[in-house]
Amino acid sequence: MSSRTQPALQVDNLSVALATDSGPAPVVRDLSFQVAQGGTLGIVGESGCGKSMTALSIMRLLPDSAAVSGRILLQGEDLLALDETAMCAVRGNRVGMVFQEPMTALNPAHTVGHQVAESLRIHGRMTGAQAWAEAARLLDLVGIPNARGRLNDHPHQFSGGQRQRVVIAIALSCQPALLIADEPTTALDVTVQAQILDLLDRLVAELGMGLVLISHDLGVIGRLCDDVVVMYAGEAVEQSPTAALFDAPTHPYTRGLFGALPDAQTEAGHRLYAIPGVVPSPNALPPGCKFANRCEFAVDACRTAPPHLRDVGQGHFARCIRIGEFG
Repeated sequence: MSSRTQPALQVDNLSVALATDSGPAPVVRDLSFQVAQGGTLGIVGESGCGKSMTALSIMRLLPDSAAVSGRILLQGEDLLALDETAMCAVRGNRVGMVFQEPMTALNPAHTVGHQVAESLRIHGRMTGAQAWAEAARLLDLVGIPNARGRLNDHPHQFSGGQRQRVVIAIALSCQPALLIADEPTTALDVTVQAQILDLLDRLVAELGMGLVLISHDLGVIGRLCDDVVVMYAGEAVEQSPTAALFDAPTHPYTRGLFGALPDAQTEAGHRLYAIPGVVPSPNALPPGCKFANRCEFAVDACRTAPPHLRDVGQGHFARCIRIGEFG
């Protein structure tokens, strides 16, 4: 990945299995990546590929019945080794998270000022007056007009884009070393989406935190991230600096995601490419390459043994035995 300073986050061989009626379901398998302080990593893939489960694993918000192995190092400290009391001191303090839906992430019964100030009082040990003043500063930082005057307003008095800015302000309230943004532009129109992405980009630069951006949208990833992990069926199928991935996507799944994107030459009414089939259920993963049943380049060997990540060069890795054999 991009060479920077001490990693804000390092994930080593993370595996997660959820308990189901059909037995353990492996939703994340042997996943490794790192995010430097001041660096941005994008995790991309279809729904059901394990992106959000990865985020919940970092936050330790999985069900108690989940089986988790590997290491999740936040500035060198293994979060999986912490008890729940210690982890509560990490959430919202050293790690902030922007959840998918701004419409439901805020409590409609409390003012936005109360919700931003809450973590400042809990983690920052501020007085009520200090937390209230800092809440106003944070709302101003994320671009809420007349921030001090809006502290006593409730979430329904804000637009969707403004609510997302409030959620980001809450996540930033304790100056975390790491921010996780899970589909932060879902349900926002393209203009507001661009504003939120510009805001995240500016905040990473100003605050020097690490950012993990989770999305199904390669355009969002390309706009904001230094490095990319492409996930499919719970594992990384391609990892690369963003520029290299966009210049030469290598895994057939990644190529399929790019093929589904419209471009300036796409004519109105033209049907976009769609990857055939669906992501396999974690309870029914095929024995070989997990993408083989949807891949136009698959051969018999692809369906027998699971492939390993192969070094494509310059920090670019892909999980495919046929790299270089197709145009």
